[in-house]
Amino acid sequence: MARAYRVMHRTEYEYGATMTDGYSIACLVPRTTAYQRVVASEISLDPEPSAVDSAVDVFGNHVHHFGLHAPHDAMTVFAESVVTVEHRDLPVDATPWEEVVAIASTVTGEAAIEVGMFRSSSSLIDLDALRHELEPIAVESFVAERGIVDAARALCVALEGAFDFDPHFSNVSTPLGEVLRARRGVCQDFAHVAIGCLRALGLAARYVSGYIETVPPPGADRLVGADASHAWVSVWTPEAGWVDFDPTNGHLPVNDHVTVAWGRDYADVIPVRGVMIGPGSTQHLHVAVDVERLAE
Repeated sequence: MARAYRVMHRTEYEYGATMTDGYSIACLVPRTTAYQRVVASEISLDPEPSAVDSAVDVFGNHVHHFGLHAPHDAMTVFAESVVTVEHRDLPVDATPWEEVVAIASTVTGEAAIEVGMFRSSSSLIDLDALRHELEPIAVESFVAERGIVDAARALCVALEGAFDFDPHFSNVSTPLGEVLRARRGVCQDFAHVAIGCLRALGLAARYVSGYIETVPPPGADRLVGADASHAWVSVWTPEAGWVDFDPTNGHLPVNDHVTVAWGRDYADVIPVRGVMIGPGSTQHLHVAVDVERLAE
């Protein structure tokens, strides 16, 4: 079974003064995976950009570069994509997690490149500073000889129950240590906690960004543009490959998650980032996301 989705992501900037120049990088186009096919995708900038380029980054993500070399007091980045997502069952890999750690530490060639960069600290996940807080959380699920998929799933469920979703607590610059001590945050934070726990044990884990279909309460209308970007985690296993888990919702993505990009943490897959040149002024940011399931 497959589901088709149309995803629209609009990022609007309004400046308190006229900017004279700017450069932006957008990571908004979904990628093709074993369970996902990109039917169509388009990304645009308003005002019309002076220069446009696209590339595939070191992780295989689609990245667009925009140069806006003309006066402007507002800017909008708009991306629209249609994707199909296949239903997936829980992957099977009963390899004890300790063996997975040993395998991941000794792989060579291309596998070492694919796995190695996801086992160590990254810019937003400092293992040296936080290992003493992450390991106690991880070992509750990663008991001796437990299969890797079963253990990762247990960790995912445990985090969903132990942390409170609080959109007012954190932002993109909130340190992971604060999230761990407060036991609250948003999907980005929970993904970082899960990744930190897995890496603290020596496993390879990556940050996955994308979207999730939201279902309104019974009797309520779907609010267009009220969805948001989502984040989850993927752990490497020797038999099943990379396996996704969603610690925010405590389950394995089935066919309600749309994958855009992955990296070591959020800093590698920021949806829109850049620099503007002009006088010092205020800046207002508004993001609207709509995930619409199309007729099956």
